[in-house]
Amino acid sequence: MQILELKNFSQAGAAEANEPPIVGNRVELQLLTTLRCNLKCTYCSLGVGEVLGSQRNVTYTMAELDAFIAKHLAGYETYVTFYGGEPTLNLEFMAQVMERYPAFRFQLQTNGTLLDRLPGSILSNLSNILVSIDGGEGTTDTHRGRGIYRQVMKHLDAIRGRLGGVATARVTWSSEDTSFEEIDGLTRHFDYVYFQFAQKDDIYHPEALAKKRGVLTQLVEKFFASERLYPVIPLMGVVRNKVLPSRAQELYAGLSQCRVSTHILNVMPDGKIYPCPDMLYLPQMQQGDVVGNWLRRSPLQPHPDMPCQSCDAFAFCRRNCMKNLYRAYVQGDEAYRRQVVEPVCDLVRFLGEEVDRHDPHRWYARAPLALRKALADCEVYEYVEIMP
Repeated sequence: MQILELKNFSQAGAAEANEPPIVGNRVELQLLTTLRCNLKCTYCSLGVGEVLGSQRNVTYTMAELDAFIAKHLAGYETYVTFYGGEPTLNLEFMAQVMERYPAFRFQLQTNGTLLDRLPGSILSNLSNILVSIDGGEGTTDTHRGRGIYRQVMKHLDAIRGRLGGVATARVTWSSEDTSFEEIDGLTRHFDYVYFQFAQKDDIYHPEALAKKRGVLTQLVEKFFASERLYPVIPLMGVVRNKVLPSRAQELYAGLSQCRVSTHILNVMPDGKIYPCPDMLYLPQMQQGDVVGNWLRRSPLQPHPDMPCQSCDAFAFCRRNCMKNLYRAYVQGDEAYRRQVVEPVCDLVRFLGEEVDRHDPHRWYARAPLALRKALADCEVYEYVEIMP
């Protein structure tokens, strides 16, 4: 993927000293335990800019992390996501952080192949595990390696009884042949399923888009036909944002629901901090440093060149992926805009239209109280982007 020269599009915002680095009352501290990984997935975003494997171990000290948290995160509700690379390759660091900050909430994003290595002391303190998986066995193994699907499912079954929170499938929807049955099938293994459309420039031709729309139609139909809450996060998020529009803004101050403009801090193993884990290769995006103990507002902010507010989906989508918008409209990468951003936006709009066909307000009004509460308050919303 082409690496574009950065423009400073936050001159009127991020540089102002009186603007708080963290918007709202919570912060997600996404700690990259290592940039090593034991897999070579076909679409890995850390492969851009030679990030993957470039930092093997955490080099900042616990004392430096203490000082950073005391100076910049005091008073915030803090939850930690262990991220990588493959974060479970550095279990010692995970255990140190959990022991040092017992009042924080913890999440793990993992490829799932090493889940069996996690001790009960870590598993019992995880509110959520995001397990990267691409659909069914054939699709997953195509992108991740032969036998990976079965390995992940075996390890997931082995740890379920010791997991303190929930397990969420994190699906990168790349293949045009990913079926409804594949995504639906994951709901029988995971508490929740989250899917995100892959950000590749060769997969959104007309036939592929038609197939994805067909699957979205089936997923939405099952959502509204189910007596219990159908636990597919993008559908839940769209419906929630339509029937409870204030929820589309309250956690993110009306900014992007991917959290990069407000309260997510991606801390590299060397302590440098970036707003988006897909932009770690751009030094100008750095917004802080644990070692230097400084933090500024995220440079990934809405820009006049982003057309979102004129879009019919804006009320429930709230800008989807800021990295995509930045690259397409601020950097002016027209090929990426045409081949990735516009097709993904089209799919998000289509998803919203399919939800509207089922009259979500009427459905919500008739839903049992427990279902309404689960839709409104699902904790996993805080850990994923909600929009696909």
